[in-house]
Formats: sequence, structure tokens, C-alpha cells
Amino acid sequence: MPVNLKGRSFLTLKDFSSEEIRYLLDLAHDLKAKKRAGIKGNLLEGRNIVLLFEKTSTRTRCAFEVAAYDEGANCTFLSNSQMGKKESLEDTAKVLGRFYDGIEFRGFKQSDVEMLAKYSGVPVWNGLTDLYHPTQI
Repeated sequence: MPVNLKGRSFLTLKDFSSEEIRYLLDLAHDLKAKKRAGIKGNLLEGRNIVLLFEKTSTRTRCAFEVAAYDEGANCTFLSNSQMGKKESLEDTAKVLGRFYDGIEFRGFKQSDVEMLAKYSGVPVWNGLTDLYHPTQI
């Protein structure tokens, strides 16, 4: 049975079967090989993603931005949003889900990334919380 991860959030490795994790690793390997061969990617052509950072990071930000650009996506970086302060997390998730095709979150609480996934209506990728860092495997 082919693996289909379209529309899925990536909040923790526990959400995926070993077959799905293997598929992700193989896909990453294939995309890197194509890049080295000079083959332009377009899997995310016309898509927009937002990188939402409460915690700073050089490597995570660069990895997400380069991967997005390599596959044709537009990227917005937010580091000082009002999420959870003047705007509720639920409202922020709904608004971001209307503007963007995907959300990367790097912050403190695992519950925050889970709420983004619950209310945004788009895939959410956990770039780090105090509990998990599934995109760094």
C-alpha cells in the first residue's frame, strides 16, 4: 500500500508508523540527490508557508527556508507575533490557516503546536517544543 502523507501534521514521531518514517527519510534522500544533480524541485510550487518561532534557531530556520525555496514555496518568518497574548492561539491558528498552506512552529509548549494543528486546517510541522523535535532526525 503506498504511503500518503498529504495534509498530515508532523507533531511527534509517535504519530507515524515505521513505514511512514522510512518513506520520509527516503523522500529526503531523493530530494537531496535531485538538488545535488541540479534538478529544480516544484512539489510546493505556488504554496505559502509560515515559520512561527518563539524560540530562536539558526539551523531549523535555515533548513525550513531552504527546503521550502528548493521546492518552490514562498516563506514568511514570524518571530514576534502576538500569538497567545493579544490574540488567542485558536484565532491565530484559524487566521494563519486561511493565509498559508502550512505552518512550522518552534516554541515552548507541545500543547501550542497541537492547538495550531487542531484549529488551522492546514498541516503543522513541529520545529521544536519542550517535549519533541521530530523534524531533526
